Amino acid sequence: MMANVRVTGGDLTPAEIDAYIARARKKYPDKIITGIDIHVDGDYVDLTYHWKTVPFERIRRITGYLVGTLERFNNGKRAEEADRVKHSCIQ
Repeated sequence: MMANVRVTGGDLTPAEIDAYIARARKKYPDKIITGIDIHVDGDYVDLTYHWKTVPFERIRRITGYLVGTLERFNNGKRAEEADRVKHSCIQ
């Protein structure tokens, strides 16, 4: 059983809670579950999953290259990036 399981609106057995956790792990095998909110409404349950966030790096196309940062650019490429025309949307 997980530490971050919150049950509202009724009672569930530990076996039922474990079954909902197993269902989430089977349905979303690539995600890491940090918690589940279970709201009991008679014969129905509403499940809200909480996932571990995955850090990501923003990638942009600059001067024809896909880059995350300009750290690896030489001085010429840095100057080219500084001189480019940046467009904005007019609303």
